[in-house]
Amino acid sequence: MEIRSVDVHDDTEFHAFHEIVEAASRHERPLATLWSEQEAAVMFRQHDGVMSWEAHGVFEDGVMVGAAHALFPLHDNLDKVYFEVHVAPGDRGRGYGSALVGHVVDRARDRDRTVLVGESHFPADADESHPHRRFAAKHGFDLANTEMHRVLELPVDDALLRKWAEEAAAHHEGYAVTTHVGGPPEALLPSYVHLLNQLALDAPTGDIDFEEEALTVAAYRARLERTRAQGRTLYVTVATVGEGDAAEAVAHSVLVVPAAGVDEPNVYQWATLVRRDHRGHHLGMATKAHNLRAVQRAHPDRRRVHTSNSEVNGPMVAINERIGFRPVEVNAEFLRRIG
Repeated sequence: MEIRSVDVHDDTEFHAFHEIVEAASRHERPLATLWSEQEAAVMFRQHDGVMSWEAHGVFEDGVMVGAAHALFPLHDNLDKVYFEVHVAPGDRGRGYGSALVGHVVDRARDRDRTVLVGESHFPADADESHPHRRFAAKHGFDLANTEMHRVLELPVDDALLRKWAEEAAAHHEGYAVTTHVGGPPEALLPSYVHLLNQLALDAPTGDIDFEEEALTVAAYRARLERTRAQGRTLYVTVATVGEGDAAEAVAHSVLVVPAAGVDEPNVYQWATLVRRDHRGHHLGMATKAHNLRAVQRAHPDRRRVHTSNSEVNGPMVAINERIGFRPVEVNAEFLRRIG
């Protein structure tokens, strides 16, 4: 058995890596979400300066039989590494997953990280006997945070979306709600990036403590460029206060649509967030409803939206349930601290 870094610029080796990730991710998970091979290649090859991406593989006789990726923040939360381990169903039970966990622990120590956050997924009714939970416990990881993966079948009745947006508008006089394809306008980027940096502080994260993110406008532009390189289209609905150059972003909702013919029928709901000092004005519902209307008009072929929220985030769960999202599985984070 050999464990080493995967050459993500080698198409053949990266293909083997992605095939393992896909086989493992889709096992007993009909609604699993993951990047296409081309989208994943962009993520590993085109860095944004915010996160260092590493790919590792375990090999038997030169053949890759297990895969792991590890993400190292570069400007904030410098004690952490986020990772996933993947072994195809037919190769499980042979120690490959355990070997990869040990390798990620070594990489964490090499880079002076003391907090490992491993991600996994399991059914909503799974208890401690589920294989993923037993595997985590075996390697010293505690279940630290859970979010519910929900899906929404499209289309949502446009009249309903318009009604919800109009009802919300009665509560936020003085705010403007606008939708932008590809990212917010340049003038809004400073306040918009500040809003993005609040997510790690405001979103429920269980037993995992996060610092405020240190995303910059330049790094956000690099992130947008990487999304474009993946062929994905970003829809950003922003709520603003102020006029002209004084306008600032105080709430947003983001939907991502993969390239035509890729990852159909899926759309991905990224963050919806309202700045703390502007809550209570129904801006969450407003931005989500406007954004969904825009995506449905532009992409009538897309039939499903995926999102993930903590169950203790009552206001957002209520909005999602009203719109029609239904739960399908748990997205879990497991925590281990090392010296």
